[in-house]
Amino acid sequence: MRLDVDRERANEIAGLLIGAAIEVHRELGPGLLESTYEECLCKELELRGIQHQRQVALPVTYKGVRVDCGYRMDVLVEDTVVVELKAVEDIEPIYKAQLLTYLRHSNRWLGLLINFNVPVLKDGITRLVNG
Repeated sequence: MRLDVDRERANEIAGLLIGAAIEVHRELGPGLLESTYEECLCKELELRGIQHQRQVALPVTYKGVRVDCGYRMDVLVEDTVVVELKAVEDIEPIYKAQLLTYLRHSNRWLGLLINFNVPVLKDGITRLVNG
């Protein structure tokens, strides 16, 4: 989503995404690899008919030049919400900084940082906005 797109729609997509993530967590529980959660979340999004892309390349513009630095957004949902997945003990500030950077460089407004390594998934979801 570009920054000027409907924020109500972005919030609706985030709600659908959170529902899918809760289903994955309910089915698998905590303690698996991040790659497993990514694969299963994308399968759940597919089952629900929600458009998404995995491992979306994110180039950086430096002094007007596009530079491919190898950055990748874990999941981009409906070309609107950037999702960064984790399966870690604690959410470190660097993870939030990473997601905010992805939002800025992709010119998108809403991102979700989802940590599957928690007993209750709602405690592992952080919502961040660009600007």
